[in-house]
Amino acid sequence: MSSDPIIELKKVWKKYKIKKQTSRTLREDIVKIFSNKFDKELLVQGEFWSLSDINISINNGESVGLYGPNGSGKTTILKLLSRVTYPTRGELTVRGSIAPLISVGAGFHPELTGRENIYTNGTMLGMSIKDLKEKESAIIEFSGLDKKFLELQVKNYSSGMNTRLGFSVAVHSDADIFLLDEILAVGDTKFREKCAEKINDLIGQRNKTFLIVSHQHERLKELTDRIYYIEKGKITDLV
Repeated sequence: MSSDPIIELKKVWKKYKIKKQTSRTLREDIVKIFSNKFDKELLVQGEFWSLSDINISINNGESVGLYGPNGSGKTTILKLLSRVTYPTRGELTVRGSIAPLISVGAGFHPELTGRENIYTNGTMLGMSIKDLKEKESAIIEFSGLDKKFLELQVKNYSSGMNTRLGFSVAVHSDADIFLLDEILAVGDTKFREKCAEKINDLIGQRNKTFLIVSHQHERLKELTDRIYYIEKGKITDLV
């Protein structure tokens, strides 16, 4: 791995466009909907800067936290790094493969079974079929799911079951970088502790890089080397 930072954000800004409809009567709304005549001039367009002049540098093997109130821009940073969206301004560099746990289980196909989704989701994270076959038992065991559920389509899963399987696939990948968004606040208490132990184990190996978003400041202090505090789209301090 290069001696350069594995993650770099230089003067990164992210703008979203907001469209809202000016007020009018309910009767007018109903008429327009059913006549398929929607007045474009009644849409008012605005702008919202989710991130402003963000500068972050993370070295290989570091564990870094992002802390701040809801709507501060934490998740936007993770989405930029995972290429879900792109910066409006600035430079963003990622030198390594990424396992994004932004919305765990969101990449699962509802019509596929749990077992099939292990393979489809795993390949999306860069794992080979051979690797997945070797790790399948470990993935299933860590998830804690009864084997009978693995043959069910995941559309029949609860959100907790999706989270368990999604997290298990991700942490068994060979990614260089893990992006975690509030993963320590999902699932039942026992599984949250299991996740924290697994993350601690991976962090301790110092060959993986972690960027962790959480509202649990004390837990972030336990898991990370340093924490960036973000508010209203700006990094205000290291805490």
